[in-house]
Amino acid sequence: MASTTYLVTVSGTDRVGVAAQLFAALATLASDATSLRDVAQITLRGQLVLCVELSTDEALSASRVRQRVIDHGVARDGLTVSVEPVIVSEVTAGHRLLVTLLAPAIGAAALEGVFSSIAATGATCERIVHLATYPVDCYELVVRGPDHDALRRRVTAAAQDLGLDLAVQRAGLHRRAKHLVVMDADSTLLRDEVIDLLAEVAGRADEVAAVTAATMAGELDFADSLRRRVAVLAGLPVDVLDEVRSRLRLTAGARTLLRTLSRLGYVAAVVSGGFVEVLAPLLEELGVPYLEANRLEIVDGHLTGRVLGPIVDRAGKARALRRFAEEVGVPLAQTVAVGDGANDIDMLSTAGLGIAFNAKAVVREHADAALSVPYLDAVLYFLGISREEIETD
Repeated sequence: MASTTYLVTVSGTDRVGVAAQLFAALATLASDATSLRDVAQITLRGQLVLCVELSTDEALSASRVRQRVIDHGVARDGLTVSVEPVIVSEVTAGHRLLVTLLAPAIGAAALEGVFSSIAATGATCERIVHLATYPVDCYELVVRGPDHDALRRRVTAAAQDLGLDLAVQRAGLHRRAKHLVVMDADSTLLRDEVIDLLAEVAGRADEVAAVTAATMAGELDFADSLRRRVAVLAGLPVDVLDEVRSRLRLTAGARTLLRTLSRLGYVAAVVSGGFVEVLAPLLEELGVPYLEANRLEIVDGHLTGRVLGPIVDRAGKARALRRFAEEVGVPLAQTVAVGDGANDIDMLSTAGLGIAFNAKAVVREHADAALSVPYLDAVLYFLGISREEIETD
């Protein structure tokens, strides 16, 4: 016998026990030819929408299903019950994507622009979750459509026009699997550039800051520029490293990010063009177990102005990410990289999710997602972690 599919919807003011009554009613219809295909529920300000997709043989009419639900007391105290055949359309084909939107505030006009871009590709939104309302506004959309490339292009263009930060990712259980989150240090985990602070002690701050800015914008080769900047530190006593470390300022949300990652079983790492001598003690205090950075040559208690060993440059950062992923035991698809400078581009491109954090345009072009808000813990929203989960002890 042919089968048919019904969508059973209960809506209205929520009350205790509604779902139990609904499933008790549907259980009386159970047979070899009747089964639940899907269940979804949302309650907003006490208003309930509970949906059940039911597959059964064609002999069971919609009116019979509805009456059985009503007989079990579901349709009272203002709740209504509807049972409608499911009409299969082209939109139900294809896989799901997760679209995450983030900004200081997201209004109706911005959402209209995003949803119009989704509709223009023939896609539809299956679920909306409001992940956060402060310190930023963040929505996660589950979108299904026939052309994922077109969807990415349209939504990305709309987000740029509307001033929204955006991430588009494939949906699936991998999002809550064990992840490795690798961050740059200077101007990402930290608000400062360590080399600039060291140069300030050496009395060469303006000269070195100009070279740093050009390097992060991709105008200079990182390895050559690092050697030039480190050379001006020659003769400084090693004590300046402690002094500079004491002056470092964490980016807003950095401690929250690291604390939440650790609590949820994620692994944090830092891959930096900065210096082990400055970063290692700080990261030990923060509980970050993995670090790859450059090493300063020290002779007789003074900096020589040289770097020891291979320089951790653009390619070196990507290699470090791969090595850490292997050591942690996660595939590259479950790695996240966060950075702001041109020397982070290879790392961002290698990771399963590359996030440009308050970065130059050249960096954003190579990233899967971009953040323009000053809060580093906003990275958690791109992992599907809500503000409520972040604030749970």
